[in-house]
Amino acid sequence: MRNKIIFALVAVGIVAALASAYLHARPSNPQPPAFQPASNPSGDAIFANGIVESYQAQGENVNIYPEVAGTVVKVLVAEGQTVTRGTPLVAIDDSVQRAQLAQQEAAAAAALAQLNSLKALPRPETLEVARAQAEMAAASLKSAQDQLAKLQRAFELDPHAVSRDVLDNEANAVKVAKANLDVVSKQLELVKAGAWVYDLQNQERQYDVATKAAAAAQAQLAKFVVKAPVDGVVMSVATTVGAYVSPQGAYDAYTQGFGPITVMGQAATAGYMAVRCYIDEILIPRLPPADQLHARMFIRGSNVSVAMELVRVQPYVSPKIQLSNQRQEKVDLRVLPVIFRFMPPPGTRLYPGELVDVYVGGKAIAAPTEQTATLGRN
Repeated sequence: MRNKIIFALVAVGIVAALASAYLHARPSNPQPPAFQPASNPSGDAIFANGIVESYQAQGENVNIYPEVAGTVVKVLVAEGQTVTRGTPLVAIDDSVQRAQLAQQEAAAAAALAQLNSLKALPRPETLEVARAQAEMAAASLKSAQDQLAKLQRAFELDPHAVSRDVLDNEANAVKVAKANLDVVSKQLELVKAGAWVYDLQNQERQYDVATKAAAAAQAQLAKFVVKAPVDGVVMSVATTVGAYVSPQGAYDAYTQGFGPITVMGQAATAGYMAVRCYIDEILIPRLPPADQLHARMFIRGSNVSVAMELVRVQPYVSPKIQLSNQRQEKVDLRVLPVIFRFMPPPGTRLYPGELVDVYVGGKAIAAPTEQTATLGRN
């Protein structure tokens, strides 16, 4: 009896195992994909990686670097903020530069005071002193002349009354008094003439140099506030209060490299956005002429595709480092940048820096699915 039960249990296990194997071996219906992967909608289209950018009529996004080095004391804007040209973005510590400006302004003020003092010559007090000295010299000459005349008359009456030595000394005293009066008179004329023209010119040049040095210090001080060079949107702020920045930009501890402290793009109100496509160098010969280029962008993670309009071809093949953000490549892969523009489809959010798939061809590329968006034109 016991053996029959064991055989029955084994038979049931075998049947269960065979049933389980059969059920698991049956092919199951695959789950529908969350979105259709991008596929070549045209047989001759060329695939390219693309990166979304804000639309610029020329160039790329505006990478902003400070012209001076220092510690950031204020970040005055937020990412995504729309600003106008001249809007302050980041303030850098300017305490040392302010002190230098004050020093230059003081030097300019001193040079101006010296110039004004030269122009104000002669001083009334100095002129009065020179006149008094001239009058005293004239009086001294008159006294010496009178004394000489008395001695000469006495000598004429009695040659023994005045010695020849005394008479000669008095004659010399008259000559000295005349010379002193001549010197004092010329000194009076010099005082009346005021500052020498060359002294004025020299002081004017010194004042001009000091003024320009102060102006240069003022202009340098203005550079400690980084301002928006154009109207647009602040796309990225790569610094914060307390961080050190320099003309090389801000240091990123993750990439261990320097980059712009802020990045600006075209204002969103412009409507258009751009895609910078990178055509592999081995596919460049297959590119149609520029006037025949058509492209369609596929947004990753969705079934949305957008027809795009050619803006320009950047005629310079360069290493592909933009998408990987690597400064050194293991393989020297080179690409040709081609820029297209498109009108973002309603209800779809796209951001600059987002990667997309692009197919480029010589004729208009139809959308592979019903959920498409067409190019908006002005």
